Amino acid sequence: MPYFDAASSAPLHPVARQALQASLDEGWADPARLYREGRRAALLLDAAREAAAEAVGCRPDELVFTPSGTHAVHAGVAGVLSGRRRVGRHVAVSAVEHSSVLHAAAAGDVTEVPVDRFGAVSPESYGEVLRTDTALACLQSANHEVGTEQPVAGVAEVCRGRGVPLLVDAAQSLGWGPVEGGWSVLTASAHKWGGPAGVGLLAVRKGVRFAPQGPADERESGRAPGFQNIPAVVAAAASLRAVRAEAGAEGLRLRALVDLIRARVPELVPDVEVVGDPVRRLPHLVTFSCLYVDGEALLHALDLADFSVNSGSSCTSSTLTPSHVLRAMGVLSEGNVRVSLPPGTPVAEVERFLEVLPGAVAGVRDRLGAPVTVTGPAATPPLVVDALVVDALGRRCPIPVIELAKVIGDVPVGGTVTVLADDEAARLDIPAWCAMRGQEYVGEEPADHGAAYVVRRVA
Repeated sequence: MPYFDAASSAPLHPVARQALQASLDEGWADPARLYREGRRAALLLDAAREAAAEAVGCRPDELVFTPSGTHAVHAGVAGVLSGRRRVGRHVAVSAVEHSSVLHAAAAGDVTEVPVDRFGAVSPESYGEVLRTDTALACLQSANHEVGTEQPVAGVAEVCRGRGVPLLVDAAQSLGWGPVEGGWSVLTASAHKWGGPAGVGLLAVRKGVRFAPQGPADERESGRAPGFQNIPAVVAAAASLRAVRAEAGAEGLRLRALVDLIRARVPELVPDVEVVGDPVRRLPHLVTFSCLYVDGEALLHALDLADFSVNSGSSCTSSTLTPSHVLRAMGVLSEGNVRVSLPPGTPVAEVERFLEVLPGAVAGVRDRLGAPVTVTGPAATPPLVVDALVVDALGRRCPIPVIELAKVIGDVPVGGTVTVLADDEAARLDIPAWCAMRGQEYVGEEPADHGAAYVVRRVA
């Protein structure tokens, strides 16, 4: 069964499996002890730390292993905020950070830096939000949902000029190469590059004011208390070194497959928006959204066809709100599909995915009663009103957009359709539909229930 969700968790790398099995026999003792078994475990831990530090681009004594990437993020943010508490509690974050960063930063006074339609920030935008009481800035190296790479070096330079440390979440990119630029704190998660789950990295540059928070412990400089899982740590470091050695050739191969998906999906499936930067992006990840499609239904259809993919659509989320990443980008969220190819993905699997996808999308659209054509009905009925109201209250995405598409041809050019909806995704998807279909989005108006979204017919 083709697994196309490596951005969530990559399959265990063969080197990680070998290192894990070997170190289970050698790395079980307490590395803080002076007897033979303890010294052996300490040697394994030190070697893993040196290998990981080399991959990160820091000194071994600047890096500690944590129980997860999320733990590393929270420890990094909390440590800097505490160490710089006399400066203030202000934190600058991009609007598309991973939820772990947003949750951790919420302990301070947060300002979100906007992104463009590709999901990228600009260094200048960070300069505009930094304040005299800014204790920390956070920026991912690459986005986990759309793959867009961020200008870390430029933002780091802006932050350094203002005396603000920069924390970089490198979970998605570290397996592909080091993070360039003068970052201050870096976090990552081993299961993203094919290491075992339950191992994170936290690197803190010398000179950064950092006060570890949480349970007190002498281990890992107090930054990750508790007994280390040395076999998992060894496997994580070994697999990081292995994937880095393979990254050049494998990155080129997967980028070609992703380019194929980016080019073919809009040709094979009508009304699709491919999102994310087409050039500055991770080599293995592509995301697209399909009009008039329920994301959960599409994922189930693809799963029945033996393809495992992910989605940022609100209808696949327990919160019933669209992905904060897609919302910040202002792009279509309904029918969203994220394909992230693990190393070694065969060309044949991608080609079969492209064969299966059109039928899966068409089947979902048919069940939802989506319009067969998207430019209006084949025979336009007599125009008797200049304005229509569509009541989509209580109906989830993509129904509000489907109902809008069905009636837009029933008003004359210059006429309006008002969609009443209380689904949070409508706030994002109706303007995105207008942009895709060449109609004018007038705006949102208050309503007794939900909101009223006004669209003017242009053509």
